[in-house]
Amino acid sequence: MEEILIISNYYPPEKGAAANRIEQLAIKLHQNNYRVSVICPLGNYPKGALFPEYKGKFSVTENRDNITVKRLWIYPSVSKNILIRLLSVLSFSSSLFLYLLFRKTPQKVVVQSPPLLLSFISVFVLSFKKKKIILNVSDLWPLAAIELQALKKDSISHKVSLFMERCIYKKASSVLGQSNEIISHVKGVIPDKPCFLYRNFPNHNMERLELKTEEQQPVKLFYAGLLGIAQGVYDLCEKIDFKNLGNIELHLFGDGAEKQQIEALIAAQKEPKLFFHGMLERKILHERLKTFDVALVPLKTRIYGSVPSKIFEYGSLGFPILYFGGGEGETLVHNHRLGWVAAVGNFTDLNEKLQEIAALKKADLAQMKNTIFSESQKAFDLDFQMQSLIKQGVF
Repeated sequence: MEEILIISNYYPPEKGAAANRIEQLAIKLHQNNYRVSVICPLGNYPKGALFPEYKGKFSVTENRDNITVKRLWIYPSVSKNILIRLLSVLSFSSSLFLYLLFRKTPQKVVVQSPPLLLSFISVFVLSFKKKKIILNVSDLWPLAAIELQALKKDSISHKVSLFMERCIYKKASSVLGQSNEIISHVKGVIPDKPCFLYRNFPNHNMERLELKTEEQQPVKLFYAGLLGIAQGVYDLCEKIDFKNLGNIELHLFGDGAEKQQIEALIAAQKEPKLFFHGMLERKILHERLKTFDVALVPLKTRIYGSVPSKIFEYGSLGFPILYFGGGEGETLVHNHRLGWVAAVGNFTDLNEKLQEIAALKKADLAQMKNTIFSESQKAFDLDFQMQSLIKQGVF
């Protein structure tokens, strides 16, 4: 059985799309006769504090679904203080550097990017040791940081990041990109680099979620995920015109930097149309969502290369999607008839789409759910995608 290592900044029991994406990759590689191991930090995301089972430990080795997971030391933090955040990144980077330099690793290694510093350190050491490096790019940094105004263009940090980005593309044996935009960008930097599309499809081996459309209930819109800067959920909650939308509610599930602001906004409501349920385990979340109607997938601004995995996840469960993020995600929602698209950042357009949704009969929504479920099962097939990549010699 051939060995392969995955290096990632996130892995379950941590929550979120990044952790789920890497876990699915690991499991599918195992199911295709690879002996898979993962290197990641001690579990701490998204709260920025070590989970109870990892407190007081420098490293942990565990087995999760036949995947060997090696967790290394990190000083976790979600502080807004740049120096503290930098210390957190450097702590795991140092642990990872020493581990890769002095420990035996498989010949084939998948390196997740971003975070850019972690992928740079990994690629630097692994290329020195002449490993086959498969770079899995889920977002384009530093470009995304510029678009989110988290990094100033032409600053020293920006120039250093551009150097690291070019270096990892150059040293990688091949690149997996979650969007066609990512592949075009990498080809623009290193024209002859072998690149392959690898979408963040969900695992279809799960039992079908039996959605229930409740006739006498309001249309229930939901957002489930990180409440962070990139998603812009707080701004969205402020600007949705609930007073003129009629029989529609928005339910929020998740955690992140905007949590307290959202809770304060909800507490100030005169007529409850906005509800917050906190962070739930994935299986519990899916059970709660059975009676909901439409999945909201937002981004604060159009981020080149980014395609939110929620499009695939909730489409595959049968939920119509209201997409509010621009870019390649719009094309996917349009082409597969997954729901509605509102122009990113245009809250007038968003409210108009919400009025259309609020006016729908429940029978229409039930029919949409069945159609979208069938389309997604055909279009978003993780097993077919993985087998195709293996046949092409990517892994």
